[in-house]
Amino acid sequence: MLVSAERPSRAPAPERAAERIVSVGLVGPLPPPAGGMANQTRQLARLLAEGGLRVELVQVNAPYAPAWIARVRGIRALFRLVPYLVRLWRCAGRVDLFHVMANSGWAWHLFAAPAVWIARLRAKPALVNYRGGGAEAFLARQARWVKPTLDRAASLVVPSGFLQAVFAAHGIRAEIVPNIVDLARFRPGPPRAPVPHLIVTRNLEEIYDNASAVRALARIRARHPNARLTLAGSGPCRAALERLCAELGVADAVRFAGQLDNERIAELYATADLLLNPSRVDNMPISLLEAMASGVPIVSTNVGGVPYVVQDGVSALLVPPGDADALAQAALRVLEEPELAARLRTAGLDAVQAHAWARVRPRLLDVYMACLGRDGAPAERGVAPSGK
Repeated sequence: MLVSAERPSRAPAPERAAERIVSVGLVGPLPPPAGGMANQTRQLARLLAEGGLRVELVQVNAPYAPAWIARVRGIRALFRLVPYLVRLWRCAGRVDLFHVMANSGWAWHLFAAPAVWIARLRAKPALVNYRGGGAEAFLARQARWVKPTLDRAASLVVPSGFLQAVFAAHGIRAEIVPNIVDLARFRPGPPRAPVPHLIVTRNLEEIYDNASAVRALARIRARHPNARLTLAGSGPCRAALERLCAELGVADAVRFAGQLDNERIAELYATADLLLNPSRVDNMPISLLEAMASGVPIVSTNVGGVPYVVQDGVSALLVPPGDADALAQAALRVLEEPELAARLRTAGLDAVQAHAWARVRPRLLDVYMACLGRDGAPAERGVAPSGK
């Protein structure tokens, strides 16, 4: 997939800084499903192209061909992997550098690592853009397999200080380039309805602990009987969550919205009074950035990279993970203390400006130029002291 834009005849300063970067091979997932990395990949492709770069997308989750292979376990991975490797090889011959969206687990071994090695074989620099709250556990188990690949990358960037510290613990230097939020799409909505509307915009998976949000709602409804909750996401825990809603007597107050695209998720934020983020593991949740940009106060668990994104008592209220009572009490504070809600909202709107494309773009282009080096060759990537 190719995304391109005409280069302006008189470019502003950021474009001039990228004059030698003609084309980027962007490697990553695309919706569906509309997860955080997939949305970031699609958004980045559009923004780079609008800035005058030629972007060639190599989709790691391309549909199976033929489609029926998706139902055959064991061999379907081969039918996705082989065409993917061919696309990588061809793309590497056409672009100046690779920008690889990377995650933990098998996603690293099957998709990110091959992209780095193919770029190396084709003498093209590869920037690894690593994200994912599971990085700490993943590196603890498999750093010896990950580091040889990262040694072949021109640069490693992460979206938060949390992940930067995780990699530093293994002697690997990472540079921070924040996640991007579209401030034109996510912005404060009209005044809220008097019925409290809480939302969770994470997938229905164990690590995101949607069950604590449902239990918190049951406690909140003891004081606000009309309070309702929307769970926007999909995943294997839906049936269990539906049973929990029935057991707690809140089934009529909980809506399972499923996966929402960027337009519909922005509409959801515009109707919300509070975002709950009950996750047990996290890095830099896009949902927090979207909520802040939409003027929605946040109550989140204090895990992983969350305190690098929001400040407790300033731009959000943070509680321990797995504690539905604490989640409910913090939510009640926001719902019942208008001045607190207003302070959180104002601080969030101010903090999220650092994630606007206008602020992130120069930092990313600087990394691109460093990857290319003065002579167009990959720059050497530094190693941080491990402290061991």
